[in-house]
Amino acid sequence: MTDQEGQSGCLACDLSSGATHLPGGRVHATRLWLVEHCIGPLGVGTLVVKPRRHVLHIAELTAEESAELGPLLRRVTAAIEEVLLPEQVYACLWSHSGGVPGHIHFVVQPATRELMNQYDAYGPALQMAMFTEADMPDEAAVAAICTRYRAVLGA
Repeated sequence: MTDQEGQSGCLACDLSSGATHLPGGRVHATRLWLVEHCIGPLGVGTLVVKPRRHVLHIAELTAEESAELGPLLRRVTAAIEEVLLPEQVYACLWSHSGGVPGHIHFVVQPATRELMNQYDAYGPALQMAMFTEADMPDEAAVAAICTRYRAVLGA
């Protein structure tokens, strides 16, 4: 499978293909999945794990994509733990854009004590507070953390 199998106009596909700027660039790739830094306001170090193929529902994943997903999520979570030493790592599926199913992607977010203190929240409330604040990560900081992640995931 190639990156060109995406759907034009899909933000996830456009980020993967280079049609839309991706701060930090691609962090890691397997044959069927991509790992990139989250472009939303969920903080420096938050990664997105998404299928290369444009997929709207988990039930549409192939057996091969499904088999690759669990081990990849474990590796990505372990990389976040090694690099940032968060108190917890959240992994959740985001696949709605404007109330319509979009390209599925798993958001893998480090929940540090610093973030929880800053927003006085944890779990879904932390994510909601971060979206409300809409403080976008600094692109230089994103690039730096992506370099660290690449070193860990490439090992």
